[in-house]
Amino acid sequence: MAIASGSPIKRRPFIISRQIKLLAGSSIVGLLVAVALLSLVWTPLPPAKMQIIYKLQPPFAFGVLGTDQFGRDVLSMLMAGCWNSLSIAITAVVIGGTIGSAAGISAAATRGIFETLLMRVCDVIFALPPILSAMILGAFLGSGRFTAITAIAVFMIPVFARVTLAAALQAWSRDYVLAARAIGNSRLTISVRHVLPNIMNQIIVHAAIQLGLAILTEAGLSFLGLGVAPPAPTWGRMLADSQTYLGLAPWLAILPGLTIGLAVLGFNLLGDGLRDFFDPRRF
Repeated sequence: MAIASGSPIKRRPFIISRQIKLLAGSSIVGLLVAVALLSLVWTPLPPAKMQIIYKLQPPFAFGVLGTDQFGRDVLSMLMAGCWNSLSIAITAVVIGGTIGSAAGISAAATRGIFETLLMRVCDVIFALPPILSAMILGAFLGSGRFTAITAIAVFMIPVFARVTLAAALQAWSRDYVLAARAIGNSRLTISVRHVLPNIMNQIIVHAAIQLGLAILTEAGLSFLGLGVAPPAPTWGRMLADSQTYLGLAPWLAILPGLTIGLAVLGFNLLGDGLRDFFDPRRF
């Protein structure tokens, strides 16, 4: 009786720690989304407005977070950059996740040569990092939002394909799938009605984690000049522009760097929290 009454007490800190990760990640991501949406209708100053007379002003001397080398308000640029970074990352993950998940589920249903071919294609794509892919695309398409989204999405396809394939193969060995096959359901019907709903949790968790990687990749592409074209601000370009002024205005590098780190941390915590939340062993 003592063991039964003490067991829930031992599990409580573990359950609370899982909830804290989910709450912290949701709060950070929710804040970023709110700032991104707010930037579409309001920023303290127009992000592209130059006021050379107020250039390189420190935080609170002119504006809350100071100004850059052109006198642009740093807070307004961070807010506008939040929308650009999140929109590119989310779009790329949705496109890459949809294509990769569909390919993985199809490979699990058909097996054979399609599965082998998919894995070899994934190996080829993995051999080309998204930065290199963006440079190749930029040579043909030019830099811009489309190039960044395409490069990140192409890299996401094999990531989701491998995860979905592994999860779908496990689902195909379950009793409910065997029962569906026994009553004559087609592989397409089984994949859509039985396999996909039971692995959707894993896809969602993986998407949340990959969003952090996508934001980091988008910042790297913008740093190299392959992201959104100027004068639209992005966190990565703000870092690139700040290199010359590290000694005079270190906040120009610190602020976007902290913002990128906060975004990546938020999505990683959200992904870990969702994974623990969907884990049936949490009870």
